[in-house]
Amino acid sequence: MSSVRPIEAHGPDVEAAIEAGLQELGLSRSDVIVEVVEEGRKGILGLGSKDATVRLTPLTAHTEPQVHGAAAEESTPRAGEPQKPEKAPIVAEQKPVSGGQVTPSPRPTPEAAAAGDEELESIVTEIVSNLLLKMGFGEATISVDRSEPDDQSGRVMTIVRVDGDNLAGLIGPHGETLNDFQYVARLMAGHALRRRADFIVDIDGYRSQRKESLSSLARRMAQKAVERGSPVTLEPMSSYDRRIIHMALRDRDDVYTSSVGEGSNRRVRVFLKDGDEA
Repeated sequence: MSSVRPIEAHGPDVEAAIEAGLQELGLSRSDVIVEVVEEGRKGILGLGSKDATVRLTPLTAHTEPQVHGAAAEESTPRAGEPQKPEKAPIVAEQKPVSGGQVTPSPRPTPEAAAAGDEELESIVTEIVSNLLLKMGFGEATISVDRSEPDDQSGRVMTIVRVDGDNLAGLIGPHGETLNDFQYVARLMAGHALRRRADFIVDIDGYRSQRKESLSSLARRMAQKAVERGSPVTLEPMSSYDRRIIHMALRDRDDVYTSSVGEGSNRRVRVFLKDGDEA
């Protein structure tokens, strides 16, 4: 059984590091998100060389169901802002038993899961409604829906849709304000429920529109990489937007993606499979 947590792997170059990591996880390239931590260097006459380092994140453990196919996650914090806690992988709780073995606790029954969803939906609707009222958007309408099962994990996500007039200020540039609003609402819901509260907030259909736009961009950049015969690097994006790019191209047999750079300069790079890694 493959690992459900991100791992770091090393090799003389990026491709070798990726292959080492895939062998350790027992996964194929389409099953992971690749992030280049260190591209490495050859050095001069063998001196000063440094291995490449990559981080591999299994999609099956970290992919959330999508809004009409889009996954949701928090945006990358801007420079000078406090770091938001990273989301923990969604795995079954594990409890040690005699002999040092670890066994997963049983998953909740469909009836228990449905009851939990209903409790979450009730709490979230109240929280989002109160936040909108205090922010001067009390006339906005709120509806709650559930996503289609994710094609990898089968997980269903609660979606809170907010519709109304003049809501652009709640979305912000590249959805940054929306991501912050969702982050605060999740914190408040988690406190009220005394457990992790995962749900998506979408305003005026922004997330589904953004997903379609970025997926189209991903396909164009993949085609550009193939035509040029060399990697293509996209502009800096939030982690939410980068995930959409990764997901849009994960099933391609001619290219693969990785995240490079740090902080607000983090971006997706599209590589050719078995091609030039320069």
